[in-house]
This record gives sequence, structure tokens and C-alpha cells, in this order.
Amino acid sequence: MPERTSYAPGTPCWVDIGTDLDGAKPFYTGLFGWTAMDAPGNPEETGGYGFFMKGDKMVAGYGQQQNPGPPVWATYIAVADADETSKKIEAAGGSIVMPAMDVMGAGRMAIFQDSAGGFCSIWQPGEHKGAQLANEAGAFSWNELNSRDVDKSIAFYGSVFGWTHETHTMEGPVSSYTEFMLDGNTIGGMLPMPPMVPAEVPQFWLVYFGVADLDASLTKAQELGGTKMTDPMQVDAGRFALIMDPQGAALSIIQLAQ
Repeated sequence: MPERTSYAPGTPCWVDIGTDLDGAKPFYTGLFGWTAMDAPGNPEETGGYGFFMKGDKMVAGYGQQQNPGPPVWATYIAVADADETSKKIEAAGGSIVMPAMDVMGAGRMAIFQDSAGGFCSIWQPGEHKGAQLANEAGAFSWNELNSRDVDKSIAFYGSVFGWTHETHTMEGPVSSYTEFMLDGNTIGGMLPMPPMVPAEVPQFWLVYFGVADLDASLTKAQELGGTKMTDPMQVDAGRFALIMDPQGAALSIIQLAQ
């Protein structure tokens, strides 16, 4: 169901972006019909964090950019215990970039690099359970690892989160596609890093957002200052394209199959 009140541990549950908010807010509210709501409380405590809303539902987060280089959409994976998961991350060959910390009463989070260098986050829910909508237009609908080492990534995420996988051979520049699974349900995907990506870019998680009309959304994204990175492509899940926002963050938009 699109409306969510909880996520099973091991499931992607939240996405957010650190960026130039003056530029990003008009782009994303214009593209997806979102509104922006700063987090309640003292801005010095919240760090300027806030929420993109679809109606009255939280669908994504935003904050000021902290990392060097272009901004990125971050994927958060739900966990039962952020501290115990951090130990599993290190035991599996990953590293903790930001140790587990409480986010007021919202939950507890940590940022890590996986064993092949990709950044990701974990979220132990408190008051904030994750995105209140998913898998529909105007909400995040897929999380996909663009991997520099498919076998290493399968081993790491399986060890830390208990994911199993199904890998499908493909023709063309992308030789395979892997579905990550949890308790028999597909919860994310992975492909070898596409050849168009510069060699110095580490592996990364790409976020897909649902749209009602892909062609209209592509046109709107460009009118708002974004860039179309690929032509539309058809897959079983729907029709999608990769875009870049005006600040340089990559994301995919997908018109989900009915």
C-alpha cells in the first residue's frame, strides 16, 4: 500500500537531500507538487532540516549540504538497533562515517560506507517511522545501487541486512540486474556501474520518484532548470528516465506500470 506507518528492518524507509535549499525547494515543489515544511523547533537544533510534503504526508527530507561535491539523494535503511547494525557494518568490511546518534525524539541514525565504498544510512525509528507514502506518484518508489563490485556488494548487504538476491542477465551495456530481497519481497535493486559514469565516482544509491506522466515531468524538470540525463526507458516496473536537478543531484523519475 502507498500509505505507510512502519517499515520492516532491512527495508529502505526514507530519503533526503543535503543541498542549496534556496535553489532546490522551488525545483522539487514545482516538479512533484510538494510543499516544504521546516522541522519544528530551534533551527540551531534542527540544523535547518525539513520535510517535503505530499498533502499532509511526509515523503522526503531536506537539509543544508554537508558533503563536498554535488548534492546527493541519500537512502536510509530501517533497522531495529542502529548501534548493533553499525557493528555488523564494520564486521562485513564497511566503515562508519557518522556514528549512531539520536535525532531528538525522531529516531537514531548513522551514515556508513559499504565494503565497496558506497555511502548509505541506517535509521532506527522513534517518532519518525519513515516516508508516510511510497510507491506512488510524488513519493519515492525504488532504491538502486550502482555498484563497482556486484559480488562484493551482494555479500556485504546480505551479511548486514539479511538480504537475499536474484540476478538477471541482460543484453547491452549493463550486463546484469540484481533484485535485493527481504523475506521473499523485492526491496531494492543493483546494477553494475553504467559505463557513462566517470571512473572516479564511487558506487552510489540512486533514488527513483514516482510521477503520473513521465513525458510531462521530463518537460517540467527542464523548465525548472533540471537536465535530462537519459531518454525514457521501459522496464517491467514502468517507464523511467534519469535527470539531474539544477544543483547537480541525480535522481530517476518513473511512471509506474498499472
